[in-house]
Amino acid sequence: MNKDLLKLYPHDLWENFANLCDAPHPSKHEQKAVEWMKKWAAEHKVKVEQDKTGNLLFTIPATKGMENRVPVILQGHTDMVPQADDPKFDFLTQPIQPIIDKGWVRANRTTLGADNGIGVCAALACVTTPGVKHGPMEILVTIDEETGMTGAFGLKKGFVKGKILINLDSETEGELYVGCAGGMDANFERKYATMPTPDDTKGFKVFVTGLHGGHSGMDINLGRANANKLLVRCLSRAAKEYGLCVASINGGGLRNAIPREAEAIVAVPAKKATAFKNFVKKFEATVKAEFSATEDGLAVGVKAVDTPKKVIRTKAQEQFLNMIFAIPNGVIRMSDSMANLVETSNNLANIKAENGTMSACCLLRSSVDSAKEALGDKMTAIAELAECGIELTGAYPGWKPNMESPILKTCQKVYKAKFKAEPKVMAIHAGLECGLFGSCYPDWDMVSFGPTIEHPHSPVERVNIDSVGKFFDFLVEVLKNVPTKK
Repeated sequence: MNKDLLKLYPHDLWENFANLCDAPHPSKHEQKAVEWMKKWAAEHKVKVEQDKTGNLLFTIPATKGMENRVPVILQGHTDMVPQADDPKFDFLTQPIQPIIDKGWVRANRTTLGADNGIGVCAALACVTTPGVKHGPMEILVTIDEETGMTGAFGLKKGFVKGKILINLDSETEGELYVGCAGGMDANFERKYATMPTPDDTKGFKVFVTGLHGGHSGMDINLGRANANKLLVRCLSRAAKEYGLCVASINGGGLRNAIPREAEAIVAVPAKKATAFKNFVKKFEATVKAEFSATEDGLAVGVKAVDTPKKVIRTKAQEQFLNMIFAIPNGVIRMSDSMANLVETSNNLANIKAENGTMSACCLLRSSVDSAKEALGDKMTAIAELAECGIELTGAYPGWKPNMESPILKTCQKVYKAKFKAEPKVMAIHAGLECGLFGSCYPDWDMVSFGPTIEHPHSPVERVNIDSVGKFFDFLVEVLKNVPTKK
């Protein structure tokens, strides 16, 4: 445990977060964090249940004098996105190493897990921090939000009793979120045949590294490069001009993280090897100039390796590279109804060609369901042209804003009274679980807010310390001002 965190305000929140960092909890591997939360519940004599999906529900009675308030649910998710600059870091066994750095908390070369660990730890701190007043309260902690919203999909009617849901998974203090984008996965796959590598060729590894990456919803409008797109752009040109043959490709990673790295093993005719290396060097200079404002660490390189014995057959290689080149990536359309909000986007998250199978994974997002469906149709058309199979899976709805929401009005009133400023009312181009909750619990009144977290889903993720204190104070004040039952 980093005991320096215990010196920060609010104490109970940061103590919880320090303990959470010690319990590895990447998506689909949250058991150690779940065990810690169950132990926390036992220590503080809090009732906790776990549903068949794995979600936890803590039930806390009202504090004295608050029994007549509308029951509230505080909600966050257990899992974190595992991204590291250290290739030896094992998210399944090693604790996150938080570091206090000039008013921020970050991790040592990994994602921090402030998304959504701070929100979960704030909810638990509302139980133990002296002086917090609240009505009947539940804390809902879902599992596996980051890779498929498994917990939200698995939530059943009747498990939760509250009527107002406060989602603690937003990432800019001073903003109240009342809407979010829906999403869908596009999974491409086809088999391919190989052929013996042509004679008199040399083997090379081509790689793209040093990109910032980031959250494929929150950061998609920042103009950052996608390592998969850059790699395939380089390979496509080199195949045409230098006879490059691809043996394997491996790029990107998680569906909701903008790809930071990609690489390929290739073979190039020996007589063109020098020209090819010069081309890669010039290509690096070109794309560094293109992305000079957003990617200060971008590198494209090539190094000699053993010549692969087999490469992908020419037609299959051409079809796959053309498909990846053609798949749209980044912002597709901005919203007409809310300034500076991305309406529709795509993240080309992962590409692979190895062991006879080519694949790609995209995460499509849109706050307009018809636009999401149309983008899915476009992906299908591209796949068919490339003679590639495609499945559109994991679709989840967006969260439609309700500007007349009673809890929104309470939050606006409380924020203005406490901080002498108007909070911004926003929608977010990311997949908050509220959209799915609305399908199961349509009568819930919902709002989302959180502290300021920068660069989630990347190794430079960090959370602003002052904003955490302000966020917690605001949450406590909102709980005190929840309306009475009618």
